[in-house]
Amino acid sequence: MIVLGRIVAPFGVSGWVRVHPFGDDPLSWKSMPQWWLGLDPDGKEWAPYTLKGCKEHGKGGIVATFAEVPDRNAAEAVSGYYVAAPREALPKPGKDEYYWSDLVGLEVRNASGALLGTVSGLLSTGAHDVLQVQDGETERLIPFVASYVTAVDMATRCITVDWEADW
Repeated sequence: MIVLGRIVAPFGVSGWVRVHPFGDDPLSWKSMPQWWLGLDPDGKEWAPYTLKGCKEHGKGGIVATFAEVPDRNAAEAVSGYYVAAPREALPKPGKDEYYWSDLVGLEVRNASGALLGTVSGLLSTGAHDVLQVQDGETERLIPFVASYVTAVDMATRCITVDWEADW
């Protein structure tokens, strides 16, 4: 399962929930008739929910409603749940677009070829996303923007960055 976001709170009294997406373009999820909800993002326990509606709410957020969540009490019960989908259900990413889960585990090298570590996760700061790059006990936080990330090669599983090892 690819974790897409997290339900953060009920929205209104009719079973709608606010969802914090972990990436760009969450409105593309409207094309998926089913979403999967679970409490553990790394777990195997995911339950399918039938999407009834999804719309933009605020800057970068969305609200959604499910057939299985008919009212505010039910919406409160799923608050804190993660939203996920199997890879085959997801919309295809566009050119130079990536799902976060596709980036986790990739090597990160700088322009001179020095290994800086591997991507252990990503953070959304509001301004832009940030790669968490782990090299043993050292963690580097590298903004995932074109001025620092110069190439993402999924075939070789390597990200090239304009970043020095001692930064």
